[in-house]
Amino acid sequence: MFLLQTVDSFVLNIALFAVLASVVGVFFSKIKQPYIIGYILIGAFAGHYGLGIVDQPDLIHASGEIGIVLLLFFIGMEVDLKDLVSKWRLSLMGTIIQVLISVFVIYAIGQFFNWSFERALVIGFVISLSSTAVSIRLLEDKGLLRTQVGKNVLSVLLAQDIIIVPLLLITSFIGGAKTDNSEYLMMIIGGVVVLAVLLLLLFKKNIHLPFAKRIMREKELQVFAAILFCFGGALLTSFFNLSAALGAFIGGMAINRARETGWIQNTLHSFRVLFVALFFISIGLQLNFDFLLNNAWMLLGAVAAVFLLNQLINTSILKVFGSPRDEALLGGAYLAQIGELSFLIAATAFSLGIKSQFAYNFTISLISLTLVISPFWIALIERFAKRIKEVK
Repeated sequence: MFLLQTVDSFVLNIALFAVLASVVGVFFSKIKQPYIIGYILIGAFAGHYGLGIVDQPDLIHASGEIGIVLLLFFIGMEVDLKDLVSKWRLSLMGTIIQVLISVFVIYAIGQFFNWSFERALVIGFVISLSSTAVSIRLLEDKGLLRTQVGKNVLSVLLAQDIIIVPLLLITSFIGGAKTDNSEYLMMIIGGVVVLAVLLLLLFKKNIHLPFAKRIMREKELQVFAAILFCFGGALLTSFFNLSAALGAFIGGMAINRARETGWIQNTLHSFRVLFVALFFISIGLQLNFDFLLNNAWMLLGAVAAVFLLNQLINTSILKVFGSPRDEALLGGAYLAQIGELSFLIAATAFSLGIKSQFAYNFTISLISLTLVISPFWIALIERFAKRIKEVK
């Protein structure tokens, strides 16, 4: 009976979201704004802090995580691994430099507010990570994913998805968490396995999917095979306590090398649209309107500071690593918001007592607001970048 009630409630929520997404989608299409904003607003108004219609936010959030896995899998199918590896200096060194600068700046600011070193370090980690889901979706919408700007942004985002592991470990360590050594060992083994798979994909000339010809003839088999290829990589990296999205991305690159992308894209595209929408809806569910109103000026000031700081840091790094000034500006804009992985760092810091309840709520609100405002910020910087290009 409980299971039946849970399923019925979830189906009701999905039906409600479908209706709202259709209405909001039409409106945002007319005003030429990304659907992402609409999805977040749907979650905000339907959630506990809005109208209270959604009574299973955890289930919606878990479904949204599937969307991120699907999104990274599709991106992996469009990525040229050799081209990505050629940008290792930007992705690896640039990302490390960016995190270090963010931490240093926040630590300097924290001296005026008497923040502890632990608090400043965590805040630096939080603001240094950009949103893979938002940035990639916006790059796709504008047709920039395969341009030089898109490739640079993608290389940085993927490095951030990898660097989240040491950032979480550092957060746990400074918070005094006792972590089993076996977890560290599993992460190290996982890193070696991921590297081995990438080297295999990079240097092996011909890659063939098992039973590819048989699957091509059977539509029903294609559904399950596509899901297996997508979530197989995600399951592998999750087993080693690494990001499931990273595993899905590597799985997508394997499909790309096997040149079997057509039927897989056709099979999973609808699932991707649904679950990615649920991910952004789940972000909106976390917005507390009372908290936003009571701390509006502080949040607006923090949002402005985050965008300006991240824009400056990322633009400078892209420029140093060879991007023209206009492309560096645009790439910096796509990396200026705070990412979904920062929710994980904030939650870890809160559970360990590094962040207070107020600081945690403030961080959640700040991350969500930067995700909502990000498309407008990108549009603003895009106009500025075009003027710079015209001056040349």
